[in-house]
Amino acid sequence: MHAIQQQYWAVRDYLSPVLKESKFKEHGRITPEEFVAAGDFLSYKFPVWTWEKGDASRARDYLPADRQYLVTRGVPCLRRATSLAYTDADEDAERLLSFGDPSSGAADEWVETHAGRNATVDSAANPGEIDDIPDLDGDGLAGAMANVSMTSETGATVGETPDLDDIPDMEEDGLEEDEDEATMAPSAPKSGVPTSSGVIDASQVGVANGNLLQVRTYDVMITYDKYYQTPRIWLIGYDENRSPLTPSQIFQDVSADHALKTVTIEGFPHSALQAASVHPCKHASVMKKVIERMNAGVVQEQLAARKNSGKPQDKDKDGKKKWAFGRKGGKDDNLKGAGEDEEVEGMRVDFYLVVFLKFIASIVPTIEVDSTTAF
Repeated sequence: MHAIQQQYWAVRDYLSPVLKESKFKEHGRITPEEFVAAGDFLSYKFPVWTWEKGDASRARDYLPADRQYLVTRGVPCLRRATSLAYTDADEDAERLLSFGDPSSGAADEWVETHAGRNATVDSAANPGEIDDIPDLDGDGLAGAMANVSMTSETGATVGETPDLDDIPDMEEDGLEEDEDEATMAPSAPKSGVPTSSGVIDASQVGVANGNLLQVRTYDVMITYDKYYQTPRIWLIGYDENRSPLTPSQIFQDVSADHALKTVTIEGFPHSALQAASVHPCKHASVMKKVIERMNAGVVQEQLAARKNSGKPQDKDKDGKKKWAFGRKGGKDDNLKGAGEDEEVEGMRVDFYLVVFLKFIASIVPTIEVDSTTAF
């Protein structure tokens, strides 16, 4: 059934028309040309992203041959998405505690965190028995110090430095000799221990266990979906030994609201690999809302910058006012600029993928796909 569904999606994607008109602000969708422009900006500002050609037999003709999809490799995933879940029923529940006399109004209220955890011997509720520590008064301290001697057992005063001539030479006493027969023979190198050349044999690297942090890594790809006219994210995961993750392991790193719903395992369009993909059916509507909010702030900043650039500066030596960027205009031009709101560009389509990665980061919160935190 899944194979039939994938064939249907492939035919649907093939028959769907290519978007020609820019509608990223109105509908959240972008054209293939805008996808390439946004990808160029992303790879320029953040070199961890690079363009890939993919399989030539699977290339899309509406994209340049050398810019089929974007990829970044080795993206770390330090913990599972399930560790971010928080409910009042688990061990992280909170409880309000009151100390003092409530009737007098002098009671102190405190919040006890992790109220669901089992009590231990070292907890505040059951601290165990604590031995009394004796106090040293003046007489006790003097008595303790009276028994302290500043001389060694041989009678020499502590702190005396022996004469350097009395120290025997190692060569005279024959201390530098050949190897001792009782010396243990060198053993074979242990697993994971570098040899004399400082290189660890790959066959000796074992699986991390115990309290070692097992870091997963992901290869993240961004393709263009012609049917939904939006970018699409793909994930291929590896464990700490670079072994591919199973689908169930990948879903551990996906938000519970999206696992097996909007995130499914499908065939990567530019190769024969199977990868986890975030279905793009809701991408356009979500991106439209995010872009509207961000565009409002960008427009305000651009209007403020344009207004500040039109303010008169200090007068020059001839008594004439200076304008920013050396712009000179007559009286009519100044009145026209003051009476009308000039159009501003707002958010450019170059930033589309930067915003898109921030949206994807909410779906896979523990996979550090968003390398654009500076924006």
